Amino acid sequence: MTESNVSTISSPVSADEAAPETTVPQQRRVVTAIPGPRSQAIHARRQAVVPPGVHSVLPAYIERAHDSIVVDVDGNHIVDMCGGIGVMTVGHTDDAVVAAATAQLQKVTHTLFTMTPYEPYVQVAEHLAKHVPGSTAEVPYKTLLMNSGAEAVENGVKIARKFTGRPGVAVLEHAYHGRTMLTASMNHKAAPYALGYGPRASDIYKAPNSYPLQDGLSGAEAAARTIAYLEKCAGASDLACLVVEPIQGEGGFIVPAEGYLPALAEWCRENGIVFIADEVQAGMARTGTVFSIEQFGVQPDIVLSAKGIAGGLPLAGITGRAEIMDQSQPGGLGGTFGGNPVSCAAAVAVFEQIEAQDLLAEAQRIERVFGAGLTRLAEKYPVIAEVRGKGAMLAIEVVQPGTTAPNAEVVAKVIDFAAQEGVLLLSSGVHNQAIRFLPSLKMTDELLEDVLSVLDAAFAAATA
Repeated sequence: MTESNVSTISSPVSADEAAPETTVPQQRRVVTAIPGPRSQAIHARRQAVVPPGVHSVLPAYIERAHDSIVVDVDGNHIVDMCGGIGVMTVGHTDDAVVAAATAQLQKVTHTLFTMTPYEPYVQVAEHLAKHVPGSTAEVPYKTLLMNSGAEAVENGVKIARKFTGRPGVAVLEHAYHGRTMLTASMNHKAAPYALGYGPRASDIYKAPNSYPLQDGLSGAEAAARTIAYLEKCAGASDLACLVVEPIQGEGGFIVPAEGYLPALAEWCRENGIVFIADEVQAGMARTGTVFSIEQFGVQPDIVLSAKGIAGGLPLAGITGRAEIMDQSQPGGLGGTFGGNPVSCAAAVAVFEQIEAQDLLAEAQRIERVFGAGLTRLAEKYPVIAEVRGKGAMLAIEVVQPGTTAPNAEVVAKVIDFAAQEGVLLLSSGVHNQAIRFLPSLKMTDELLEDVLSVLDAAFAAATA
């Protein structure tokens, strides 16, 4: 992929106007404290009209963005290493996404697919059928489109229950699946996602997962533990589905030990349990394959996608084997805005770019460059116990030196230091013990090295 120091945003305009050109240099630039005075003024207005439950990690109010840089209202150019928590895989205001969405806006913005349908919905379903592992002419996969990751999980469970006639839902420790009643009940952490919002959904069973740094188990050993728990505490014959993040997101980008997921998938097949891969955060080329589950040799029954699928527009997919998806009666699936035509047009552009720009190779490049840099930092700072992840989904776990005990204090100090230097970071893990990195697949090597220099300074200050 050709890299440049300056990227261009084309602002959407009417057909008879020329679009003004705005440039966003792909460089970090700090001109005020972050957040600056204009952001602080907006934040004061926000506090009067927006509840505190809608929390912002960094209240620097963004005015514009492109590729890997977000520009706040005070003029600070901030390197975005979070990407809206994995949404901006192809970069902010990607030219192809903006063009596709703009063209669709000028045609049809909404009809409701279950009233009068439109082709972009079908195109997205075709792309998903092409890319989900296991989909073939002999074993076709079909797709329902919704709006968000939580809706994808809700519908995946709903469809699995309909297909099996069973009520039980199995999930793994450290998992995160959303903020609705069902998905918040499925999460490992109750606080803040479910605390005080009860009652919680029933028939959910949380089994121990594979966490190599903490449990020291092989994939086979960890799978045997998970299966034994579910057979004893849930009963395989009562389970409709097992919902698994192949690489856990909010849990700390935990990569399971080799052989763990294939063993669970085989157990599900033997017991008529629908194996659901929650790819909301790890999917859409993020890890160097279109879906992360491909890297574990598993063909899931249902794949859930969202976040990066539409380049920043709201869209989610539930893609499953036709025999499972076809069990739902007409009218049993859908939603008013599910599969909005503008979001679908953007998603088609994203799929096209994955192939045209070889974004899978770009994710692998980021793992080589940034992963190597993180490894150097781990060798320098004993508080970094592990560098893990795949592609452009990487994390470091921060511990008390000489132990595996979480060190959230250093994590917070590093994130705060980086913010003042113009780098946006985000914690992860049940104890906020990890720092996760979700850069755009178009982030240049130069910008990655710049972020590493900021991280080096941040860890030096936090551990002094």
